[in-house]
Amino acid sequence: MSVTAKQERTLCVLLPNKEQLDITVGLKSTGQDVFNRVAELLGMKELHFFGLTVVKDNEHIFLDMEEKLTKYFPKEWKQDSVKGIQKRALPLVLCLKVQYYVENGRLICERKARHLYYSDLRERVLRSECRQQEEVYFQLAGYALQADLADHLLPGEDEETTPYFQPKEYFPPWIVAKRGVNYLLCHGPKVHRELWGMSARDAILHFIKESCRLEDVPVTFYRLQKDKKAERGTALLGLTLRGMQVYQEVNNIRQMLYDFPWSNVGRLTFLGKKFEIQPDGLPSARKLVYYTGSPFRSRHLLLHLSCSHRLYLSLQPALKHLRQLEESEEKKRYRESYISDDLDLDPPGSESSPGLSRRSTSSSGIEVDTRQHSVSMEIASMEEEGPRRAEKCFSSAASHGSSHTSGVDTGSKARTDDEEWQEEEIQANVSSPKEVLVDDPEEMFQLADLLEGMSVDCPALTSENHQPGAEV
Repeated sequence: MSVTAKQERTLCVLLPNKEQLDITVGLKSTGQDVFNRVAELLGMKELHFFGLTVVKDNEHIFLDMEEKLTKYFPKEWKQDSVKGIQKRALPLVLCLKVQYYVENGRLICERKARHLYYSDLRERVLRSECRQQEEVYFQLAGYALQADLADHLLPGEDEETTPYFQPKEYFPPWIVAKRGVNYLLCHGPKVHRELWGMSARDAILHFIKESCRLEDVPVTFYRLQKDKKAERGTALLGLTLRGMQVYQEVNNIRQMLYDFPWSNVGRLTFLGKKFEIQPDGLPSARKLVYYTGSPFRSRHLLLHLSCSHRLYLSLQPALKHLRQLEESEEKKRYRESYISDDLDLDPPGSESSPGLSRRSTSSSGIEVDTRQHSVSMEIASMEEEGPRRAEKCFSSAASHGSSHTSGVDTGSKARTDDEEWQEEEIQANVSSPKEVLVDDPEEMFQLADLLEGMSVDCPALTSENHQPGAEV
C-alpha cells in the first residue's frame, strides 16, 4: 500500500435530497476541504446557507470549517490496519444541512442550491408538530406536489382514480393518522389542482415562504440543561429566522418560554459549560442561565449564534429590496387585472434573484476574558450600529480571492483537548460567490448596486495572555 493511500480515508456525506456522496480525504483535511469537494461534485457555487454536521450524542453539530476532521472523529479514524489484523472502520458520516434559514427563497440565486434547500425544508415539514395550523400543511403539500409533479390532470367522473402520490411523503405522520390515507388522497389533489399552471420555480418559492409560518421548521434546536448536574437537558434553544426562542419540554411536548428577537438580546455569555442570556434593557439579575454540557458544545453554539446574527443583519437590505419588488409586482397584477385575466407577470425564466454581496456589522462583538475562560457575544441594535459600522469594517471576500464556498467559514487555533475550546481565536466570514446563475440579470444588478461594497468578513478576535479582556 502506498504512503498516499495510507493517508486517505473515505467519508460518506448525506444530502438533504436523500442522496449520498462518498468522498476521499486526507488525515489533515478540514471541514472546508470536504465542503469544497461536495460543492464541486454537486456542480454548485452557492451553498452559503448550508453547513456540514456530525452527530454527537444524538445531536447534529455544525463543523467549524477551518478545523481538522480529526477534531470531530474518534482517534481510531486516524489508525490504519496493522498487518491485516485490524480492520479499518466503516466510513464515517457527515450531513449537508441548512445552517441558516431564510424567509425568501429569492435570496438563493442558484436553482440547484434552492432545490437542495427546498429538500431540506420538505423533511423538516414532515417532522413538524404545529397541530393548530393544519391548513398550512395542506397548502405546503399542494406546493410540493406542483414542484415535484407539475400539472396533473384529474380523472373524469367515469374514470377510475389512481393515486399518484404517497400521502406520507407530503404530510406529517400525525395528519396521516388523524385524517386517514383515503381523505388525503381525495383532498390533496384538489389543493394541487388549484395551482394549475404554476411553474416548479414559483411553487418552490411559495413553499419556502409558507413554511416559515410553522415555528418549528425554519429553526435549529440545541438541547440545554437547566441544572448543570442534570443528566438530560429539558430546555431547548431554538435559533430562528429573527433571533432565539427558549422552550421547555413537558411530556415530550415543546412549550415556548421566551422569544428573543436579536434586537432584544443584550448579551450572550459562555463560561465553560455555562450559558447566560441577558435580555436587553433588563437588570443582570433577570438573566437566564443554562448549561451546554461541555465547552465543545459551548464554542460551536457561540459560533452558530454569532454568525446567524451577522447574517441576519447583512440580509436586511436585500430582503427590503425584495419586498419592494414583490409589492411592485402585486400592484402591477392589480392594475392589469382590469385589462386581462391571463396574467404572466413573472414568467418562467424570470428570477428576480438578488446577486448578493453580503455585508455585516461589527455589532456582533465577541468578548473574551482569559482569566475566567469565558466567551460572550454583545448584541447591539441593528438600527443603531449596523449602517454606521458596516462599510468601515468589512470588505468583499471575492476581492481577496477567497476559495471558500461555505456561506460562513470559521477558523481557530489548534487545540489538543476539550478544555482548550474555551480559549481561542475566533474568526468568521461570509464570502460571496464569484459567479451565480440568475434568471433576471437586470433585477440582480439592481440589488447588487444596493449592496455594492458590502459583505460579511467577521472581525478577528485573539485572546491575549497579558490582557484580561478584549472586545470588538
